[in-house]
Amino acid sequence: MLKSQRELEIMRRAGQINALALLAAASVVAPGATTAEVDAAAADVLRQHAAEAAFLGYPGAYPYPAVTTISVNDELVHGIPSDRRLREGDIVSIDCGTVVEGFVGDSALTVPVGEVSDEAERLMDATLTALFAGIELMRPGQRTGDVSAAIQQTVEAAGFNVVREYTGHGVGRNMHEDPQVPNYGQPGTGLQLRSGVTVALEPMVLAGAAETKVLKDQWTVASLDGRLTAHFEHTVAVTDEGPRVLTALDEPFTLDGLMPVRYNQYFAGRRESAISSMQGDTR
Repeated sequence: MLKSQRELEIMRRAGQINALALLAAASVVAPGATTAEVDAAAADVLRQHAAEAAFLGYPGAYPYPAVTTISVNDELVHGIPSDRRLREGDIVSIDCGTVVEGFVGDSALTVPVGEVSDEAERLMDATLTALFAGIELMRPGQRTGDVSAAIQQTVEAAGFNVVREYTGHGVGRNMHEDPQVPNYGQPGTGLQLRSGVTVALEPMVLAGAAETKVLKDQWTVASLDGRLTAHFEHTVAVTDEGPRVLTALDEPFTLDGLMPVRYNQYFAGRRESAISSMQGDTR
């Protein structure tokens, strides 16, 4: 489903609001905060901008009950916000979707709760690096398999695994559209990208084995072996000028004193985050 320039601008507005919602949610993350409080911060931003929540009521085993999904530690995706309190050393994946004039912006990030383990730091950096490796190939003439392979190779080079059951996806008038873009694949395969294609790229990465399970709430997906997971996502448009990250914030802005430097780069939608994290310059 190719998007016109006008439709891309609407998706850009949805993406900016979504980024602000994630920024507000991430600002609440701290030891003692509940995941419901994190969700409420994102919901407030959507209300302030008169935007709809793409996730609330989304069909599944039962309608999804919150604005965001918040997944902690071994929980990979689709965690339901609750009165669970965050603890020092946790890592928290926050995913949000925003609808403006019928078009969706979808993005996610993983943030630390205070000081976290070296493995958690490396996992978050590898996942964000993989996202930017995929974004770099969102260009006319490339194929979805090229994007998938770049994500997989980046993750596996860091010693981690990508999930197999859940994928990136086209996004626009609907939360999930064609094409699917898995986090693994073969270069030169899949759909050839054209200007106007919009995809939510979302590396979902596991510190241990790739296998997952769905928890008793029938929504939350967790690693089968109980090891840490991370999730970063941006909605990206293929354009003749190169990849356009629709869910980045306009500069200037800063997260100084809140989180490592990599998150400034994430919200700016810039590949420098990958370079800085690979060099170890993340604080």
